[in-house]
Amino acid sequence: MNRVFGKKKAPGPPPPSLGDASSGVGNQMDSMDAKIAQLDKELKAYRDKLKTTKNPGAKKNIQKRAMEVLKRKRMYETQRDQLAGQQFNIDQASFGIESAKATVGTVAAMKAANQELKTTIKNDLKIDDVDDLADDMAELMDEFNEINEALAQNFAMPDDIDEADLEAELDMLEDELEDELGEGDAVPSYLQDSTALPPTPTGVPGSKIPVAAGGGGGQRVDEYGLPVTH
Repeated sequence: MNRVFGKKKAPGPPPPSLGDASSGVGNQMDSMDAKIAQLDKELKAYRDKLKTTKNPGAKKNIQKRAMEVLKRKRMYETQRDQLAGQQFNIDQASFGIESAKATVGTVAAMKAANQELKTTIKNDLKIDDVDDLADDMAELMDEFNEINEALAQNFAMPDDIDEADLEAELDMLEDELEDELGEGDAVPSYLQDSTALPPTPTGVPGSKIPVAAGGGGGQRVDEYGLPVTH
């Protein structure tokens, strides 16, 4: 049977991960950089020899060896650039995979949240209950406003006052104001002439002292009309 159908191939080793591949390419690039640095040292040595060599044949031989070293350096540089491109592609693919995984997780979380929200609205939140609650709150606020208005009333203020009463009150106040202004124009009592003042003296102080009216035996007064005591 094995000759007809052949044997089933044994499973091979698992493929390397992108991280392993990137690490391997990085190691190769480090190796290339080390070789290039070594070749640079050789080129500097040949350059120094060319400066000091006077023999044309020896100088030509040194130039030939330096050309071989330069070709090897260019080859390693090309390989290093190719490895750098490979490593960039590997890192880009790795970043794409990580981003895709993160996107898958985000979408799964959003789906679960959406389903949970639907279940909550269906089971715990009903639009009729929300409407009833809003209506009850509106009624309570109206009742509360009515209570505040009732408490704010002034029970001592009469409500039967009309415009005629207002006009009469204003006219009465105007009359009282005119009376007060009229009384203000009269001379105050303390400024009125209630008693006659004594006559203005005409004599010289120290002259003849007049005798008060009523006879010679009356009390004598001075020129100012004041009684004399001596």
